Amino acid sequence: MKLRCAVLDDFQGAALDSADWTPVLDRVEVVSFSEHFGTEDELAAALADMDLVVTLRERVAFPASLFARLPKLKLLVASGMRNSVIDYAAAERHGVTVCGTASSQTPPTELTWALILGLARGLVVENTALRTGGPWQSTVGADLHGRRLGLLGLGKIGSRVARIGQAFGMEVTAWSQNLTRERADEVGVALAGSKEELLASSDVVSVHLALSDRTRGLLGAGELALLKPTAYLVNTSRAAIIDQDALLDALRRGSFAGAAVDVFDIEPLPADHPLRTAPRLLATPHLGYVTRDNYRRYYGEAVEDIQAFLDGSPVRRLG
Repeated sequence: MKLRCAVLDDFQGAALDSADWTPVLDRVEVVSFSEHFGTEDELAAALADMDLVVTLRERVAFPASLFARLPKLKLLVASGMRNSVIDYAAAERHGVTVCGTASSQTPPTELTWALILGLARGLVVENTALRTGGPWQSTVGADLHGRRLGLLGLGKIGSRVARIGQAFGMEVTAWSQNLTRERADEVGVALAGSKEELLASSDVVSVHLALSDRTRGLLGAGELALLKPTAYLVNTSRAAIIDQDALLDALRRGSFAGAAVDVFDIEPLPADHPLRTAPRLLATPHLGYVTRDNYRRYYGEAVEDIQAFLDGSPVRRLG
C-alpha cells in the first residue's frame, strides 16, 4: 500500500507541475490541498491519514498539540531551511522527521522593489483610475534618485535590496541590533547610529529582519511617529515586527505617506480584516517567495527529501 502525502496551501495548483514527482509515485500517493485550513481541528482532520506532509513556508503551524493528533505522520517537509512555527522537539518525540529545502533571496528582493516603486509612483491608484474611467493623472510621483533608503536588517535580502537602491542613485543606510560597521562597509552602506535615527532620516524604510523575541513589535506607535510625513514604509519580512494596530492607526491618520506590506498577522487575511480597506496601503498576499523558479526549487527538493527519507537516508534535516 502506498504512503499518502499531503501538499498544503497549494493555492495556485502549481505544486505537482513545478517538479517531477515520478521518482516517488511508485511508493507515494500525493494529495494537493488548494484551500487553507484555518484551525487545528480542520488541519488534523485533513491530515489524519497522511504519512507525509509538505508545508509551504511558515503559514501552517505545527505545535506539539497537532503532532499528537497525527499518529501516522512520519515526515514533514517545509520549504526553506528555517521555520519558526514547527515544534521540533515535539516532532522528535512523535517520531517525525523534519526536512527543509533551499529558498532563493531573489524573489523577495524583487518584490520589495516592486512595492517601493508601486508606492513611489502611485501605480495602483493610477492603474485603477485608468481602467475605471477615473481622472487622467491624479498623483505626483516621488523621486528615488538622491533620496535615502533606510534598511532595518542587512542580511542576504537586505544587502540585495541595498545594492538595487544604490543603482537607483539612492543613499543607503542600515541598522539592526547586531549590525557592525564592518558589515555595513562590506555592502557599501552607511551604518545608522540608532533605529530612531534611521527612521527619522529615511525617505523609504524597508524591513528585512528575522522575527524573534527582540524584533517582535520593534516598530510601534512611537517609532512610526518618527517617520517623515513624506516617507514610505515597506515590510516583506514578518508582520509582527511592526505593531499592526499602530500601523493601521498611522495609515488612517496619514502620519506618513504610505506603506506597502506583503505579510500579515493572519494569513490568508480574513475578508473583513481592516488592513484590506486601510488608506495609503499597498498590500500583496505574501507573494515574496512565489515565483516559478522558487516553486521549482521548493517542490523539486521536497521530492528529493521524500525519496531520501523513503530510502532511509534523510537529507536537509531541520531541528
